[in-house]
Amino acid sequence: MNHSDDPKRNPHVSRTLLRRGAKFDFELLTLAGADGTPLTREIIRHRGSVVILPILEVPGKAPQVVFIRNFRPSCESWLLELPAGTLEPGEDPGVCAGRELEEETGYKAATLTPLTRFHTSPGMTDELMGAYLATGLTPVGQSLEADERILPVPIPASECFSLIRRGDLADGKSMLTLLLAARMGLISIE
Repeated sequence: MNHSDDPKRNPHVSRTLLRRGAKFDFELLTLAGADGTPLTREIIRHRGSVVILPILEVPGKAPQVVFIRNFRPSCESWLLELPAGTLEPGEDPGVCAGRELEEETGYKAATLTPLTRFHTSPGMTDELMGAYLATGLTPVGQSLEADERILPVPIPASECFSLIRRGDLADGKSMLTLLLAARMGLISIE
């Protein structure tokens, strides 16, 4: 039996659309608690996203990770993170990864390798994010959307773990992707 079909594991009573957004929908979910008492949860419905780990190989230099410095209004600050983006309706995640890499960093990848998929914050959203390794980068120039304020920041891969330890890289999707790639032997971040 699929867990989503098991009424003991999926105690939904009702769903109410609160607001349809440009990229997300906001829903009020009513559940039956263990004792039957109704519980409500505000949920963000998301069409999916990708995060990309771009590795820049420069002759005579150690490999670099192309991060972005991105202004995040929700945090009211500039964050260092890996490039990422939301899927367009019906878009293949690999296509989205290539598009977002070019838009945000100004690099095109010869190869995009899927690494994993994960739920970003299952307590509040159903967002499923795909992580990709991008190699064979060639510069093509950024193509930012009107509302984006993004600066590409190449950093030696060997410095990435220190960024995490110091708290200079505090973005969860970026940390997970870097640590997974290091564990898989795809990059050395020590």
